[in-house]
Order: sequence, then structure tokens, then C-alpha cells
Amino acid sequence: MQTATRLIAIRHGQTAWNVALRIQGQLDIPLDEHGRWQAERVAHALAGEGVDAIYSSDLERAAATAAAVARSSGARLVTDPALRERAFGAFEGLTFAQIEQRWPEAAARWRRREADFGPGGGETLESFYARCVGAAERLAARHPGQTVVLVAHGGVLDCLYRAATRIALGAPRTWQLGNASINRLLRSEQGLVLVGWNDTAHLETDRQVQN
Repeated sequence: MQTATRLIAIRHGQTAWNVALRIQGQLDIPLDEHGRWQAERVAHALAGEGVDAIYSSDLERAAATAAAVARSSGARLVTDPALRERAFGAFEGLTFAQIEQRWPEAAARWRRREADFGPGGGETLESFYARCVGAAERLAARHPGQTVVLVAHGGVLDCLYRAATRIALGAPRTWQLGNASINRLLRSEQGLVLVGWNDTAHLETDRQVQN
């Protein structure tokens, strides 16, 4: 019987477009100054975790966050396009308000989380889910009994949460998913299991400054 893999899933640090509520999708938006600080904080938090491997989306905001973890842990970083955010096609680069104004019907289908809907030129929700959950399963299977860090995007981690908790793809999101949060799962032959979610204790200084 295969030994479970410990997965530490991290959402990338903050970008200016996160703050502006602008859809990034697969556009290659870098971390902002605060996001770079968050990346260093999460790297420090994981320094003693005994990380064996790090896999990241190849988009800069994720790869830069992962690079900080690699420097701190000494583990090898490998990028994988299968961990990219969902391709949002025509929605990319626009704010939520702009999307609502330009394509109200499409925006409504998106809000309803229709599995077979994809914005013009973008991925459907079901194909995105299959891509990123399949990637996490594939990468974890390479490291039975080890600790693997996955650095990706909000949409990717949302899919991992649903896979681990058996929550339907179309169900509304009721869980938090902060930038540079630490999220823990186990992967075995039976699939993914949730261990801990949205740990942001390493960013407490961030909250104190904002308050």
C-alpha cells in the first residue's frame, strides 16, 4: 500500500490586480511589493517543514512565491503549466464590474458556477478542475511518504479543496483562501484529504500593520 504524500498548497502572494479585483487568469502579472513580503513570510514559515520537492505554476506571481520557498528550504523547484490559473479568455484583464456590464448573461453563468461554461476563448470549469486536480495527483504520486509544496492560484486551490472535501464543483465557495496562505492536504491512492486550510498565522504582522 502506497504511503500518503503530505501536500502543502500555497496561493501566490498579492498582486496589484488582486487588490483591484481584476481578473488575471493566465496573464503573467508579477507580485507587488506586499506580495513579495508575503512570499518571504511564507518561506520563513515553511523553513523547518522538511520539504522534499516544490512544484509551481509557471506564471510569475506563483513562480516568484515558490522561489522564495525554494531558497529557504533548499528543495528543488520545478514549474508546471498544469498548475496555472484557469484561462478566463475574454474576461482576463477586466474587473468584476466591467465583466458584469459587458456580458451580463455570461457573468451570471460564471457566478452560478456552471461546469460547462467557459468565457470566450477560456476554459470551462470542469476542464479546469480536471487539469489542476489531475496535476496535483500526478505530482504527489511521484513522492510517496514525502512532503511536497504546490504553489498555485486561487482557482487551483479552490479545486483542490473541493476534491479533498467532496464538495460539488457548482457549490458556492464558503471557505477563505488568502494570498500566501498555507493549506495542508494528504494524498493517497484513495485521493485527497483535507488536513488544514487558510493558515495565515505567518502573516500576523501584516494584519497588525493594516489595523
